[in-house]
Amino acid sequence: MGGMSVAVIACVGDATAVAATLGATPLAINPERQQRLSTQVHNQVDPKLGMTMDQLQAMRAFSRVVEAGSFTRAADSLSMPNATLSKLVRELETHLGVRLLQRTTRRVTVTPDGQAYYASAIRLLRDLEDIDGRFNAQGRKPRGHLRVDIGGSTARDVLIPLLPDFMARYPDIRFDLGVSDRPADLIGDNIDCVIRGGAPPSSTLVARSLGQAEMLTCASPAYLKRFGVPAYPEELANGHRLIAYLTAQHGRAMPFRFQRDAQVFELKAERYVGINESNAHTAACVAGLGLIQTFRYAAAESLAQGTLVEVLQRWRPPPFPFHVLYPQHRHVSQRLRVFIDWLVECMPPRLAASG
Repeated sequence: MGGMSVAVIACVGDATAVAATLGATPLAINPERQQRLSTQVHNQVDPKLGMTMDQLQAMRAFSRVVEAGSFTRAADSLSMPNATLSKLVRELETHLGVRLLQRTTRRVTVTPDGQAYYASAIRLLRDLEDIDGRFNAQGRKPRGHLRVDIGGSTARDVLIPLLPDFMARYPDIRFDLGVSDRPADLIGDNIDCVIRGGAPPSSTLVARSLGQAEMLTCASPAYLKRFGVPAYPEELANGHRLIAYLTAQHGRAMPFRFQRDAQVFELKAERYVGINESNAHTAACVAGLGLIQTFRYAAAESLAQGTLVEVLQRWRPPPFPFHVLYPQHRHVSQRLRVFIDWLVECMPPRLAASG
């Protein structure tokens, strides 16, 4: 039954391309006829259930449970009641005559049959999205919902000030912006893309470069009055207080790094305070708790107001790379594609801004 659905949909949805491949004259397909045929294929009467089941919706529901690892997270990501999601999966299992998921009070486990079905279903769903995307892109502006995750200071100082331009270009796209320095589960949380600093992870994520951010070392005037202005990086290890940025994933302190004449070295010194959120990291420096290394864009307002002062300008840290990341095996929608292209165009100058 599933194979027949694919064949019919592909022939109806992409008749022009098929005809061109065969060297035949493209058929003129009535849109109403195409819609009726798609509905007949998608909404099938299951004799076991005695009712109409939306097989595509059930496949999407099951696939999201597999990716999210729970019914609750899957239902939230689909904006669907948990009971509705559970009913769709049960109907799919009854239709297939196999158990796809093992459910307990604590976890959901995918059965061997479920793993095999998911591998086939996800290919079909991607093919359908690709067909829909090709037709929807013709003469229509991108529309729909984007879920984007980004770090705190990068959201505040880089992306959000730029967003009015994107939303003026694409007024039919809506955003859910997750702002956190913690790692994001793109598959489980159904996130379209994340914007992160640092080397891209070697994983199933696709990374596109967004440029580099200028880094600096700074402290508050009150701190420098009390502890003195360092002339060399080595002085920071003797009598100075360092506020380290802690990586949210592992809790490790980012080392203080310095560069001069193409020479890069790291300072080995104990931290006075460790903080794992970028805005709080800068705020601690403004409060006089110690010295930090941060992005120039994150400190720009405080530098302009005089509440922070740059030090060790001749030994500025090397630039910090940024990337936009998205799942390798997920269909890239038209709205996500235009958003990523816009990021690549607009973010590098903002990240590299020196003032």
